[in-house]
Amino acid sequence: MIETWAVPVQPVTGREPRKVYVYLPRAAEKDPFARFPVLYMFDGNNVFFDTDATYGKSWGMGDYLDKTGRDLIVAAVDCNHRPPHGRLSEYSPFTFTCEPFGRVVGRGKRFMNWLTGTLKPMIDRRYPTLPDREHTFIAGSSMGGLMSLYAVTEYSRVFSRAAALSPSVWLARDQMASLIRKADIAPGTVVYMDYGSRELGSHSGMLRCFQDTACALMDKNVFVTCRIVPNGDHCEASWEEQIPVFMDILFYSRE
Repeated sequence: MIETWAVPVQPVTGREPRKVYVYLPRAAEKDPFARFPVLYMFDGNNVFFDTDATYGKSWGMGDYLDKTGRDLIVAAVDCNHRPPHGRLSEYSPFTFTCEPFGRVVGRGKRFMNWLTGTLKPMIDRRYPTLPDREHTFIAGSSMGGLMSLYAVTEYSRVFSRAAALSPSVWLARDQMASLIRKADIAPGTVVYMDYGSRELGSHSGMLRCFQDTACALMDKNVFVTCRIVPNGDHCEASWEEQIPVFMDILFYSRE
């Protein structure tokens, strides 16, 4: 079951309502006393429904969870659609300059403060969650992948595991790796990272930034799984195919 409701992301876009999608496992209907881990996801409009997806193709996350019966709540918030670069600004912890975007002011910290300080308490009040760090995960792709790395690094007290698909670390160059090396990351943190082989040549320095980020995480004793996906692309259809892989990693040793 997928519920939708609206909430303003006030630190970034004021009182303008933003859609929240929440997937509840079937077990929640059968057992009113059961409690479940929560996966927070970026670009909520692309997570569940093709009709809402930016390019007409979603991850199909609800279909995967229904088919596998994995007991998990997924909370996903619609991205910032404001022109000219609302999504880039909201999903970047760093201010950067890059063609063809020009200068983009990073408001990722504002968004994550809202997600952890406002949205997460709302989800924990409304739904049968396991609210502790051990059972709270985060995932996203592209800019959402960059933000997932930022979240599990700078908000380590909240998130224990993250999946970063095609993370846009190339935009931040050395900043992500530098932030990781300075961060206080809790023991037992798990991170999944990937790039599609077909997207690696899209921007200069992508592979180096990917490697530097992975090495920085390993230097902090994070349990890291890195993949170059054969014939993988920078699109929802390709990311959907990786769901079984990163889900097994997020839940490794939990079942």
